[in-house]
Amino acid sequence: MTATTLTAEPPPLSEPRFHIPGNKGIWAGITCEFVEFTVLFAVYFIARAHFPEAFHSGAQRLSVAAGTTITLLMITSSYFIACSVNAIRQDKQRAAIIWLIAGLVVALGYPVTKALEIDWNLAQGINGESGIFFTVYYYLTFTHLVHATWGILGILWVLARLSFHGYSSSDYAGLEALASYWHATDIIWLVIFPMFYVLA
Repeated sequence: MTATTLTAEPPPLSEPRFHIPGNKGIWAGITCEFVEFTVLFAVYFIARAHFPEAFHSGAQRLSVAAGTTITLLMITSSYFIACSVNAIRQDKQRAAIIWLIAGLVVALGYPVTKALEIDWNLAQGINGESGIFFTVYYYLTFTHLVHATWGILGILWVLARLSFHGYSSSDYAGLEALASYWHATDIIWLVIFPMFYVLA
């Protein structure tokens, strides 16, 4: 056995093959979000089972165009935010900022579209007292809008940090956490959309 063998450094440990994006805090929040909406979805199906005619006739009065627009906005903004994460992984700071700004602009279209939809609903005489279908509809969609608003505020915070080089290819957990939350909110909307605008 030579001195070279004795002093040889051990081989570097390989990086873990699977990586959970974000951090524990954001996944705790996402879990709470899923639990909350699971309860709300249960309320939807119970109400629908008891009042099938109200759900069938109520769905005919909603604006499918508004629901479809929100769906496209959510999917597109999720894609742009994912592109921002991919860019920062490659240390492309400027590209990451541009993609995140694009995601923010598209995401802001959601509350704008929702406001226009509500205005249209009220003009048609549709409010929270128009029947059980609309009570459930407003409660579920408003709750989702609140979660999306938190996500938009998160985008603003992460964008500010990203603009001041708060993230790099070696440390971008905050950006990943944002993307994870926004994708989760997107998935929930993809469940809400057919429940109210298509299948009902």
